Amino acid sequence: MANRNIGRLPKVGIRPVIDGRERGVRESLEVQTMNMAKVAAKLIEENLRFPGGEKVECVIADTTIGGVAEAAACADKFEREGVGVSLTVTPAWCYGTEVMDSHPSIPKAVWGFNGTERPGAVYLAAALAGYTQKGLPAFGIYGRDVQDAGDQNIPEDVKEKVLRFVKAALAVAQMKGKSYLSLGYTSMGIAGSMVNPDFFQDYLGMRTEFVDMTEVKRRIDEEIYDKEEYAKALAWTKENCIEGDDFNKPETQSNRERKDWEWEIVVKMTLIFRDLMIGNPKLKEAGFGEESHGRNAIAGGFQGQRQWTDYYPNGDFSEAILCSSFDWNGIREAFVFATENDSLNAVPMLFGHLLTNTAQIFSDVRTYWSPEAVKRVTGVELTGLAKDGFIHLINSGPTTLDATAQQKDKDGNPAMKPFWEITEEEAKLCLENTRWCPGEKEYFRGGGYSSQFKTAGKMPVTMSRVNLVKGLGPVLQIAEGYTIELEDAVHNVLDRRTNPTWPTTWFVPNLTGSGAFKDVYSVMANWGANHGAISFGHIGADLITLASLLRIPVCMHNVEDEKIFRPSAWNAFGENKEGADYRACANFGPVYR
Repeated sequence: MANRNIGRLPKVGIRPVIDGRERGVRESLEVQTMNMAKVAAKLIEENLRFPGGEKVECVIADTTIGGVAEAAACADKFEREGVGVSLTVTPAWCYGTEVMDSHPSIPKAVWGFNGTERPGAVYLAAALAGYTQKGLPAFGIYGRDVQDAGDQNIPEDVKEKVLRFVKAALAVAQMKGKSYLSLGYTSMGIAGSMVNPDFFQDYLGMRTEFVDMTEVKRRIDEEIYDKEEYAKALAWTKENCIEGDDFNKPETQSNRERKDWEWEIVVKMTLIFRDLMIGNPKLKEAGFGEESHGRNAIAGGFQGQRQWTDYYPNGDFSEAILCSSFDWNGIREAFVFATENDSLNAVPMLFGHLLTNTAQIFSDVRTYWSPEAVKRVTGVELTGLAKDGFIHLINSGPTTLDATAQQKDKDGNPAMKPFWEITEEEAKLCLENTRWCPGEKEYFRGGGYSSQFKTAGKMPVTMSRVNLVKGLGPVLQIAEGYTIELEDAVHNVLDRRTNPTWPTTWFVPNLTGSGAFKDVYSVMANWGANHGAISFGHIGADLITLASLLRIPVCMHNVEDEKIFRPSAWNAFGENKEGADYRACANFGPVYR
């Protein structure tokens, strides 16, 4: 289901700017300048895709840009073509602000060719000064090594920055104008589920859509879902979703008839949640025109607890299946859907999804296990990645089934992949390594089913979280690290101390020896909320670039300094990178305010 949201996918606009002096100067640069634009477009189009699998498309200005008139013509073309990202390239001096892109909300970068024949670096510096002075922060891209004028190869350091900028900028462009769907509202007093419309509008350019949970009950009762798909979904669920042990006390366990009814309800809930997010033309055919439209939601969340779950089956199955890269319709793009309607965890899940095209893990940041505590409880001394302790990530809700880590990369290592790279066998293994245990009645009086699995070890992951701070606004936390896999004797003892019906990911952050990453305990102690969003891969640098585009300061991270890439204007706010980030974000403010 490609591009399931309303609105065309954003394109990358490439602006080849040039020294406008004719009678020798401009003419000598035309071919080289336009070739820079073409090689940049080739790099982007060959390496980047959208989460729906579509290839990223670049649009190049019709001519090189030597002055205001050509800059205006380029801007007009970009507007017609739906450009959402601007990359300016040049090998030479150009007329600074005369050729710049002045659109106030489109992310911008400038690649100045490092050559000695013409001063591309001089223009780069002049342009960045102009962008900074006008309050339009732009990223500066400049290769470390000098190239010859005719060299059309893009150095590796330039490639890395171009792709990092474009990935982050496309994420910004994809969020703009979309919705966050809040099904219900605040769950159990969790601050993140007190959905803040101002944050979504000012920082992300998104709507917030609020739908009461009684709408889900109405659609169940009035059968407002595709009945043919429901029959297919229920049959697939019975065949592929293995029911696990019932850990409830015998006197509180549901009978078989009730359990079967609960399976039917949670499958219907899954269809309804999806339809509320993105609509379903089948509903219009059935006479439900209004309901067929959906809310154009690129992300969403379900309150569930406690008003729904005290009465009806929980949303765990629906959340987990939606967040996975496959269901009864086959392998497809994962949704971003948060348990307990924690919108501030849905946002970093959305960031991770847009940056990597992969499914995202939602977890409680539940427990720090020190080596001493593990030895006391299990008698086992930790070694390897786990030697300094680890964090137990566990939650009943939308921990994507991709997180079983049964998918493999090209070298055979555990991975979570874009859906178009996932094989039928890998999807089958994810399902086979998951059990669906009847929900514990102490938590879920209405029943339901919780996914139960453990994540395979040695998978690189990045945990992140957005928090709102009174008087400051949003901040982002980032922790890169690895999953670990404990031997069954240790896993079973530790896991069952919490809740044996929920999925577990054992996480070890990369330590730096200082600050929040002094040790594993400090990471847990400095985490700003009860939830974390976990993405496959070490994407901290990409998240930092994205956060700077959105003017969200990063309060905690373990990314190497040399990988950090922010707009050049940030350099004017002091030498300490993190302090400068706070001051720059406060100074320039949210893009959409």
